[in-house]
Amino acid sequence: MARILISAGEASGDIHAAAVTRELKNIAPDTEVFGMGGDCLREAGGEVLFDIKEHGVMGFAEIVCKLPALFKLKKAFAKVMEERKPDCLVVVDYPGFNMRLAKLAKAKGIPVVSYISPSAWAWHKSRAKSVAQIVNKVAAIFPFEYEVYKNAGADTEFVGHPLVDIVKPHLSKEAAWKKAGKNADRDLILLLPGSRLMEIQKMLPTMLQAAKLILKKRPDTDFTMPRAKTIPLKMMEDMVKAAGVPVKIIEGDNYDVMFSADLALATSGTVTLEAALCGLGSVIVYKTSPITAFIARRVINIPNIGLPNIVAGKRILPELLQEEFTPERLQQEALALLEPERNTQMKKDLAYVSERLGEPGAVHRVAELVLRIAEEKQ
Repeated sequence: MARILISAGEASGDIHAAAVTRELKNIAPDTEVFGMGGDCLREAGGEVLFDIKEHGVMGFAEIVCKLPALFKLKKAFAKVMEERKPDCLVVVDYPGFNMRLAKLAKAKGIPVVSYISPSAWAWHKSRAKSVAQIVNKVAAIFPFEYEVYKNAGADTEFVGHPLVDIVKPHLSKEAAWKKAGKNADRDLILLLPGSRLMEIQKMLPTMLQAAKLILKKRPDTDFTMPRAKTIPLKMMEDMVKAAGVPVKIIEGDNYDVMFSADLALATSGTVTLEAALCGLGSVIVYKTSPITAFIARRVINIPNIGLPNIVAGKRILPELLQEEFTPERLQQEALALLEPERNTQMKKDLAYVSERLGEPGAVHRVAELVLRIAEEKQ
């Protein structure tokens, strides 16, 4: 029986950790999976020892404020490692904390699999070398990620992107449209502000103001906002009410909703790639503290930050960052993407992004890899 310690610190990581957990138990039903995650990991049969609702954080400056809590969390993980003696640690995204956790596991002789690895291809390549020295295996989800980590000396395996397996509709078209609030004679725009409290606070007010401006130019438009389980419903309701714009807040069936919508206003992150796989284009936005932005602009070495643009190798979707992220610019870019000619080209570009993400089966390949590493430890 394999004992797998897993660490996912955010809502998107929770989805991926849950998918791997589910597949681990399909392959070997007696596998124990425990660690940090959320409701998705719990529903997949994992034991949630540390809930992600308490640990999501974004940005360089913001992390400093959370350091005491993160040190305490690391200490708690160390106790779990000593008491439950896992055969393998799987770290899912959340690199600021998870790489420190991986280093701790290595010191204790616990092999580490990095899945949704640190974005070394976006930062200085030395970051890949640092990861290579800590983890036993990198499960690469992008072809370009595989090359970067392999060249850095990491034991790397290209598994393909898990979203190809995960992003699928489940409802009938009629049920999906009803859930999404989609009407045949009206455009539906999704607001996707993020899954962390700081993202909601920084992104949602501007999105709501942009929605008001869009309605003035295009009255036949509806707005729907899926709620991440990490965000209090009342918080979102209060912000929508204060903005004075009609927005339907929904929970669950996110991919069905994305397949039903015409456009999204989305905070940069995994959700933009999920939307792309649904054929849904986004205006990609991001805003963080001035000091975090100052540092990022000096260390990020790629021209685009939106995942669909990175995968496509060119800017196929607009990006509004920092001072460019205003209600007026957001309205302008959204209305441009809804124009028929631009919309047709966007759909073709999104189809190309889907092709670049590889064949289905990534989650199964990751689960097999984890079990193989765990068995070698036993």
